[in-house]
Amino acid sequence: MMRSLGMALIVGAGLALPDRLEAQDQRSAVMAVVDSAMHFINTGEVARLSDLMTPEAQVYAASTRSGQPGYRMRTAESQRAAGRRDPIIERGFAPDIRIAGTIAVVWLPYDLYVDRAWSHCGVDVFTLVLVGEHWRIANLTYSIEQPPACRVHPDGPAPGTRGTPPEP
Repeated sequence: MMRSLGMALIVGAGLALPDRLEAQDQRSAVMAVVDSAMHFINTGEVARLSDLMTPEAQVYAASTRSGQPGYRMRTAESQRAAGRRDPIIERGFAPDIRIAGTIAVVWLPYDLYVDRAWSHCGVDVFTLVLVGEHWRIANLTYSIEQPPACRVHPDGPAPGTRGTPPEP
C-alpha cells in the first residue's frame, strides 16, 4: 500500500511539472513581448511597436488635467503611421503578470524621462491575446502621473538624467 502511494505521488508530481514549466514558458513569452514593446517605446520605433499588436489594438493614455480625468486614444494603425519619434527613457519595474488561457495582463509601474529630464511616472497595463502561437498586444493603457500618485523606479533616477521627481 505504501509503495503504491509513493509511486502515485511520484507520478502525480511528474505530471504537474510540465504544467508548471508551461506556465513559466508562457510568462516568459508574455514578458518577452512586453520587453520588446518597452525597447521600441524607448528607441522611438513606434512602427515596430505596432508589429507586436493585433491589427485592432488600441493605445490609451490616461491622465488628469486641470482636475479633470481624461484620456487620449490611438489605434495600432495610427501608431504605425507615426513611424518614429525621439527616444525617451522609460523604465518599467516590478511587473505583475496574470495569464488565463489565451489572455494575459501585465501591470508594469514605470518612470519616464524626456530629453534626459524627469517627466512623469505611472503604470503601463498591457493586455495580450494569444494569436496562433504568439502573444500580441490587444491594448496598452498607461497612466501619466506625478508622485505620490505613482511610484518612481526603486533604483532612483535613471543614469545620465537630470532633474528628480517632485517630492510627495
